[in-house]
Amino acid sequence: MTRSSLSLDAPLYDYLLRISLKEHPVLKELREITAQHPAARMQIAPEQGQLMAWLVQLLGAQKTLDIGVFTGYSALIVALALPEGGKVIACDRDPRPTAIAQTYWEKAGVAEKIELHLAPALETLDSLLADGQAGTFDFAFIDADKGNYLNYFERSLKLLRVGGVIAVDNVLWSGRVADPADQDKRTEKIRAFNEALYNDPRISLTVLPVADGLTLARKL
Repeated sequence: MTRSSLSLDAPLYDYLLRISLKEHPVLKELREITAQHPAARMQIAPEQGQLMAWLVQLLGAQKTLDIGVFTGYSALIVALALPEGGKVIACDRDPRPTAIAQTYWEKAGVAEKIELHLAPALETLDSLLADGQAGTFDFAFIDADKGNYLNYFERSLKLLRVGGVIAVDNVLWSGRVADPADQDKRTEKIRAFNEALYNDPRISLTVLPVADGLTLARKL
């Protein structure tokens, strides 16, 4: 028995994937293509994506947000988990990686479930709020510029229904958040974000040591 989370060396991580990961073939192809991208470090881990899909199904989600699309893995895995008629509102400002995303959304047959907004995400979120869509989303995933994490979270919380869940990536930041000597601006922003959510009475919170740290916040 252990009282803390296991550290996963390569053989144990491979074993974890072997006995748990059931990845759609288009997801696998997209992940392999993205591994060759210059910004491949931005790709979420497959077990993290599978957890998000599981949560979406558990919530009975119909309408979701994807803030920070990159090559589209997170939007794709959520879209595959949604029922017919489900919708992912995907927010990104870079047309280059999102062009890759759209190719694989089409290939997986879920492009009609994903509505891509190529604009600063805060503009898109504010537009959704102005359009009267507060309280209508079931799930949101935040994986974009760290300086705006709290802004994305605040908008997402307004857009979420009671009982909905926000998942936030990179909250352990390769362990840098626990190093007091690390005063990098992004590290400081993530620390402040983590503290703000810990003290937020509007949510129930858990932080999981999955991939680079995954926060799950349920709207009360």
